[in-house]
Amino acid sequence: MELIREIWQGSGLYQLTPGQAVMIGVGLLLLYLAIVKKFEPLLLVTIGFGGILSNIPGVEIATGDGLLHLVYMVGIETGAFPLIIFMGVGAMTDFGPLLANPKTLFLGAAAQFGIFATLLGALGLTAAGVFDFSVREAAAIGIIGGADGPTAIYVAGLLAPDLLGAIAVAAYSYMALVPLIQPPIMKLLTTESERRIEMIQLREVSRTERILFPLLLLLLVALLLPSAAPLLGMFCFGNLMKECGVVDRLSDTTQNALINVVTIFLGLAVGSKLSAEQFLQSSTLGILLLGMVAFAIGTASGVLMAKLMNRLSATPINPLIGAAGVSAVPMAARVANRVGLEANPHNYLLMHAMGPNVAGVIGSAVAAGIMIMFTS
Repeated sequence: MELIREIWQGSGLYQLTPGQAVMIGVGLLLLYLAIVKKFEPLLLVTIGFGGILSNIPGVEIATGDGLLHLVYMVGIETGAFPLIIFMGVGAMTDFGPLLANPKTLFLGAAAQFGIFATLLGALGLTAAGVFDFSVREAAAIGIIGGADGPTAIYVAGLLAPDLLGAIAVAAYSYMALVPLIQPPIMKLLTTESERRIEMIQLREVSRTERILFPLLLLLLVALLLPSAAPLLGMFCFGNLMKECGVVDRLSDTTQNALINVVTIFLGLAVGSKLSAEQFLQSSTLGILLLGMVAFAIGTASGVLMAKLMNRLSATPINPLIGAAGVSAVPMAARVANRVGLEANPHNYLLMHAMGPNVAGVIGSAVAAGIMIMFTS
């Protein structure tokens, strides 16, 4: 009998706390959304599984010398993983739609309004006594509004390392849930006739333009805003490898093997911060709420800017593509295309939406640089 009691008391079921049970349920929910609903499985499968591992009692894989904790320290706390991911994203990015229709750069810029609005909101709530965030912490929380996981991790690592886990989870969760969050906002702010607008075909962009653009972009932004150089530099380097045509092996490795390996470990490391004792706190829930507000404002700002541009432009602009101004590439562009097709079966907006989508990546990196420069 004594042996049975010892076995039972040493089991995970005996040691399981209510908080751990809740967070294991959250991990299973993320896996359900990834596998059944197919909401960004590359992110949610790894984050969800890491979350389950971090909440199993007696398992030290997410703390101390555990594998996931070591991966977190090496890849996320140092900022290495976000920069490598940015290089891979650059290698997979096509600047053609942006170069063919440069006006969409304004849509990517407008969508970053959510970042700065949430910064002010976090500081306002702190002044009101609701939360207790410093300026640096509020800046790191605001960057969630760009729906750019690597940028959010990079900024949080520099400005608010204590909040890095919660910010990373919030940023990647909202990136993955773009298909759920954005359509209601897009439909609320547009009319049926606006969603039916068909846009003219984009012009062909020359190879010379494609090669020169990442170089000019890097030099222009880095010289004006050096704090944005690490993120934007890796992004532009990846894109230059893709477009120059002389390092195909390096470009292929960056687009596939390298970014896949880093994504696996980054997702597991982010999921390891879903432990009950770290996640079920008022500050963490506040970060999730503020992140949602930031993302919603960013989406709405992009749509409203597109509506304004449509009134001022001689060529028609479908306001739905403004929602793609957040940095969730290419999920936000796909959502804009899907909502457009629902209103008009002949309305293919994907390539048009990729312009503001790519501009949003640039915009979030610039916004991150501004945050770092003014709060460091």
